Amino acid sequence: MSVSLTPRVTARRSHDELKALAERGNIELRSLADDEASPAEVVAWVARNFTPESAAVACSMADAALPHLVAEQLPNVDVLFLDTGYHFRETHFTRDEVDRALDVRVVDVLPEQTVAEQDAEFGARLYERDPALCCARRKVDPLQGALGGYEVWFTGVRRDEAPTRTHTPLVTWDERNGLVKVNPVAAWSFDDLIGYANDQKVPVNLLLSHGYPSIGCEPCTRPVAPGEDPRAGRWAGFSKTECGLHT
Repeated sequence: MSVSLTPRVTARRSHDELKALAERGNIELRSLADDEASPAEVVAWVARNFTPESAAVACSMADAALPHLVAEQLPNVDVLFLDTGYHFRETHFTRDEVDRALDVRVVDVLPEQTVAEQDAEFGARLYERDPALCCARRKVDPLQGALGGYEVWFTGVRRDEAPTRTHTPLVTWDERNGLVKVNPVAAWSFDDLIGYANDQKVPVNLLLSHGYPSIGCEPCTRPVAPGEDPRAGRWAGFSKTECGLHT
């Protein structure tokens, strides 16, 4: 089912308060272990400092490892799915399975325009001519609007995915969106992710087992050959490596 994007936070703390909390979180999480906190410890820190209603999980529906990890300690948390209008059928199937199987609220975040309306204004297949603009209109801007109703958001960004993500912190202040950003699985490998999903028996997108280690919109995603960079199949033929959500 789809859930309305009505803010669940009744009294959102100020930017200064949230920024100070993010800075304090980094200190606390570094003190939990010799290297850095585990994903479960990161979520536990969020659960101590935020309510489930003030948190959101961004999920591409490549797998449900992150929503499951968060829902274990923040039940009924909102899971934001950016429904771009260009997703694979398998991605929509995974979205429905997440909604059915986990203790979460799946929220479909829609662009301002349908694909047909965007085609009418910019011409068909904008993603072929200006993928950055297409991503901005169908992913980045809708997510920014959705995040205004929360104090903290979780992402599944991992350091091993791309050179641009090598230094991803566990907790940071998201200046652009004005809230705390948490990356619990930053230190995980792809195998760690799949291992967790298999152990917990949570939904996994079928495309992951068919050569798609990174799954985006169907027109802009191709299978990856053995030994290729995991994100080589995203925007193939362009210098673009990020949709803009985490830059």
